[in-house]
Amino acid sequence: MASTAGNTDRVSFDGLEQLLAHATIGWAADRVRAAVRTADRSGRRLAVGLFAPGHGSRREGFPEAPDTAESYRMRTGDDGEVVQVAVSGSDIRGLAYALTELAERITAARAVEAAGAGEEEQRPSVPVRSIQRAFSGTHEDLPWFHDRAFWTEYLDFLAGQRFNRFHLALGMQYNYGAGLTSSDATDNYLCFPYSFLLEVDGFPVRAQGVTEAERSRNLASLAFIARETRRRGMEFQLGLWNHAADYGLGARHSHPILGLGPESHAGYCAAALRELLAAIPQIDGLTFRVHYEGGIPEPERLAFWDGMFRVVSEAGRPMRVDLHAKGLDADLLAAVRKPNIRPVASAKYWAEHLGLPYHQASIRPFERMTVSRSRLGEERARLMGVTELSRRFTRYGYADFLDEDREIDVLFRMWPGTQRLLLWGDPVFAAGYGRHATLGGALGVEFCEPLFFKGRKGSGRPGGRDPYVRDDLRLGVGDWRKYRYTYLLWGRLLYDPETRPEVWRRFLRGEHGEPAADVEALLAPLSRILPLVTVTHAPSAANNAYWPEVYADLPITPWVRSRHYAFDTLSNDWQGVSSFDPVLFYGVGEYADDAVAGRLSGKYTPLEVAAWLDRLAGDGATALERVRRQAAPGAPQTQRVLVDAEILVRLGRFFAGKFRAAVAYALWRRTQVRDHLAEAVELLERAHEAYAGIVPVAAGVYRDEFTFGCSLSERGHWAGNLGAMADDLHALRVELDRAAAGAEPVPVASRRTRPVLGGVRLVVADRFERAAPFEVALAGPPEEMGEITEVTLHHRHLDQSRDWVQLPMSRTGDRFTAVLPAEFTATSYPITVFAEVHLAGADPVLVPGFGADLADSPYLVVHSTAWKAGGTTG
Repeated sequence: MASTAGNTDRVSFDGLEQLLAHATIGWAADRVRAAVRTADRSGRRLAVGLFAPGHGSRREGFPEAPDTAESYRMRTGDDGEVVQVAVSGSDIRGLAYALTELAERITAARAVEAAGAGEEEQRPSVPVRSIQRAFSGTHEDLPWFHDRAFWTEYLDFLAGQRFNRFHLALGMQYNYGAGLTSSDATDNYLCFPYSFLLEVDGFPVRAQGVTEAERSRNLASLAFIARETRRRGMEFQLGLWNHAADYGLGARHSHPILGLGPESHAGYCAAALRELLAAIPQIDGLTFRVHYEGGIPEPERLAFWDGMFRVVSEAGRPMRVDLHAKGLDADLLAAVRKPNIRPVASAKYWAEHLGLPYHQASIRPFERMTVSRSRLGEERARLMGVTELSRRFTRYGYADFLDEDREIDVLFRMWPGTQRLLLWGDPVFAAGYGRHATLGGALGVEFCEPLFFKGRKGSGRPGGRDPYVRDDLRLGVGDWRKYRYTYLLWGRLLYDPETRPEVWRRFLRGEHGEPAADVEALLAPLSRILPLVTVTHAPSAANNAYWPEVYADLPITPWVRSRHYAFDTLSNDWQGVSSFDPVLFYGVGEYADDAVAGRLSGKYTPLEVAAWLDRLAGDGATALERVRRQAAPGAPQTQRVLVDAEILVRLGRFFAGKFRAAVAYALWRRTQVRDHLAEAVELLERAHEAYAGIVPVAAGVYRDEFTFGCSLSERGHWAGNLGAMADDLHALRVELDRAAAGAEPVPVASRRTRPVLGGVRLVVADRFERAAPFEVALAGPPEEMGEITEVTLHHRHLDQSRDWVQLPMSRTGDRFTAVLPAEFTATSYPITVFAEVHLAGADPVLVPGFGADLADSPYLVVHSTAWKAGGTTG
């Protein structure tokens, strides 16, 4: 055994020499030493003993090591002079987590004795907890790419919050490049990355304007990032998202790729990848976009990707190969099955957005509709036929990848369409993501970080990444520091959804001082607003077309021509727009149809969504006033919170009003009762006032244009959207002026709230046996069950390409039961179920449904007895 003392005699570490010499343990121990240097409340010393299986024998006084990866048990004692800590970790990463937790406790309290007392244990809930950062453009990203101090601080924080993977994405600046011209392609730096990093023997390929010295510097920076990621105990995932070297006629490449033609393209890419993997052995995994948007036409993709996968297989080390799931089919899955490769299908969690913590029970009709080859056109069908025809339903969800017998892992990626700019921080939702990220046995989730795609598609400007113009709020290359609370919640609550609140509260106290508790109460409800809006109003699944944070207006009336969302929706106004989960949420027009017919189903209505938004905005507004009264004028992070919170309150009120106005207008169109139209005008006026109020709040604080790309929803500002909103309101007023007194009022069903069946639940076995009948029951207290008149069971395999099936449940004593037939359970997919419960004198409700915090799952998932791990999830 060996003992080491750091640069202070107040802390010592004891453990097997090879354990203490491990780079990750050394990094984590340095975090503890730095924390002890800040301790000033006593003169006590800290003695830390470390043990992990395979690194010596467990000594007396040490707890038994957990048998789950990335776990630890820690026993702490205090004799008045020395705080003694014995840590038994399942592995190096588990030990590092214990040490960084010690460091955070001591730093927050400025006292060694804050290390703890007694015994505790930590185990991860989610196997893969990943953050993705993208290089999007030269002007705004090269500064942080080459900044060693930035990487030191940034990676320290990520690793301390228990992320175990960091994904640096290259080549996400543009889509296509394979048979489709992208005339807006300008800044292509590191987009086709190899030529910016390497000179490949036998291929005279170079990026115009990039010198050998610059290429070497780029490779050195990438190698540094990979090494430093690994040193902190995280896996380094390199995203190579683009393999198109030329974006066609009209593209104005900043650095044209020279010396490469169709005949040499595949060979060059394979050779370059081989050299890159050899040059940076710390690359643990690769992410590829394998459908046509990654630059390879689909008729050529099997040969191309088979060659690339062969290079990875022959690299001499096991690697995780993450295949972007859009368009992924059996042929590609067969090609990637090679030695040393652990394949992963990376599916989108909520299309290209941030949604509620649960996963879509259904996908939009737009993704499920059948598109003919003739409608797509022969040229496009050749380029993208698999992705847009036979595998269209894979675009924006888990599709059919959660087969229990699959030979590929599944990872969810949370894309950046919803909220890129404003601060997000809700422990309840973060814990919800931790509970639901492993749906169907998935590995976990990767978050696209805040400010993702900043400067994309050549929209970046020198010094333009920081969105603030107010000097006291600017952060420069450290812009990520504004979002440390966001990273903390994602990381810690993915690791363990039951994490003690003190973990984030000590951080908030350090960042905000006296208002810390109210800052938590402020951000929590406001952070639920935009994910809720995203799920329930889905004019586009694409992040570059729909950005509810800076909403490009979709009109309520059909009299205003809006083409912005037309390519990705079945409607050009609110009436026909689907939710992202149409099985559970009504669209506006669909709700109006049923309301007029007096036949509401159990789906959640736009008016219920509006009520939720009002409640969330109201709770936030109340907390906002408390924080304002306590905030210190010289506290820049608290000032950033106050500005963002005011904007989020107004966005919540805007969307609540717009949902209500859209419903009122839809009722007018169906009944011709003028009062509905008058109500729509009044509601929309108030909604627009809320949105317009954002402009003075942001003035002088934020830039007057946010550059995340070139289109309307990538390059916007709140002020720039007011004109389109005014057009919509003007059209409504004109229609009201011209409307006759109209029809007599007619009865219209309306649902703004619903009864709560607190004790009623679905009862299922932990597992089902394949090809055998499976019973599902609805049970609860007699007083609640007595109010139920009928129940319909909705069931489906955990496969979004399939339809939900309805089955009446029969009353049996004080329960309702239904039996799923053997032909339904003869499947390799998990089964998912929820019930629509009809009540005497009330509209139906859904069970399980959502709780008040919207963080739970509205359905159950049951695995088969053949499944290797699990039980009932959801």
